[in-house]
Amino acid sequence: MNKHSPTVELAALIKNNQDLLLTDWRAKARQIEVAKDLDTPTLNDHIPVLLEELIAVLRMEDGSSVSGHITHGSSSTHGLQRLENGFEVKEVVEEYNILRNCIHDLAEKHGVAMEGRPVHVLNGALDAAIGAAIEAYVVQQALNTQQRREDYLAFIAHDLRTPLTAVALTAHIIEKELAPYNDNERTTRALNTLQRNIGYLTAQVNKVLQESINMETESGFKLEHRHLDLWPLVESLIHDLHPVAGVGTTRLVNDIPEDLVVRADAALLRRIFQNLIANAIRHTPNGKVRIAATRVDREKTVRCEVTDNGVGIAADRMPRVFDKFETDGKRATDIGLGLTICKTFVEALGGTISVESRFGSGTSFYFTLPDST
Repeated sequence: MNKHSPTVELAALIKNNQDLLLTDWRAKARQIEVAKDLDTPTLNDHIPVLLEELIAVLRMEDGSSVSGHITHGSSSTHGLQRLENGFEVKEVVEEYNILRNCIHDLAEKHGVAMEGRPVHVLNGALDAAIGAAIEAYVVQQALNTQQRREDYLAFIAHDLRTPLTAVALTAHIIEKELAPYNDNERTTRALNTLQRNIGYLTAQVNKVLQESINMETESGFKLEHRHLDLWPLVESLIHDLHPVAGVGTTRLVNDIPEDLVVRADAALLRRIFQNLIANAIRHTPNGKVRIAATRVDREKTVRCEVTDNGVGIAADRMPRVFDKFETDGKRATDIGLGLTICKTFVEALGGTISVESRFGSGTSFYFTLPDST
């Protein structure tokens, strides 16, 4: 093949008229409804890159595969961009075919024959670009649909958790109040059935919420910020942790105002309180753990605290409380790796965490949440 071959001639034609070709393509592409209001850089996207790739392919003389010389990365990115721009699949294909027609029109105008190898090369290159763009578009569209379904399911699960917690607490109170007087086997069975089904529903909701949160790394959280009542959240935790506290006869006290509302990820906030309360129970045998929260208007935060009157933390260990301890089975059992996790979670919610302690007198952990009121 010599330098005056039809493919080389077409490559030169496209190269010398690239700006004109792009102008013609943009005018016709804007006839697509979704594209008519796009600015020039957004409409162009990777098309100038694609033209350079077409020129390079048309100049090839080794007869190698056309599709192998088209940069699928740029075409794939173009497909993702068009999904974001609101294009449908057929409209993505249409804009590539408009470019194909513009090149044919340009060739006809300049008397360049569009038959044989030039057509084969041009069609192969454009079809490869279309394939890469559509594949990226469709895959991302499927992922977006799946994400919306998961988000909706998590939203419903969050909404179910609050009434479920209220029902569980009410059932527990009824059972406790009736215990001294209840000798009716039928009533006992009914209460057991109620508690068992509440437990089943709660487990299912928790499973959905757990699956909706990505906690693979300390920096990768999928958060669902919602307004929630703080008192029921902590009361539910106290109910769950009561058997643990009962072993050492540790008293758990919920002093959070019943009307205090915060905005946070419920699952993450629950993990923070759970770690801090469980940590306090371990170090407060025969003592008291108090959970409280107040709104600090001047700082625009909600200040939460978990305070115990347990063994406290030695002064030389205070600076390392939130560090990642060596997992050698010695130091980790004293304070717990859960505190490192707590710090990560609090910061993910936009707050800070601190500790005050006197060895032998008790410990107070404080953390803040941004006030959304």
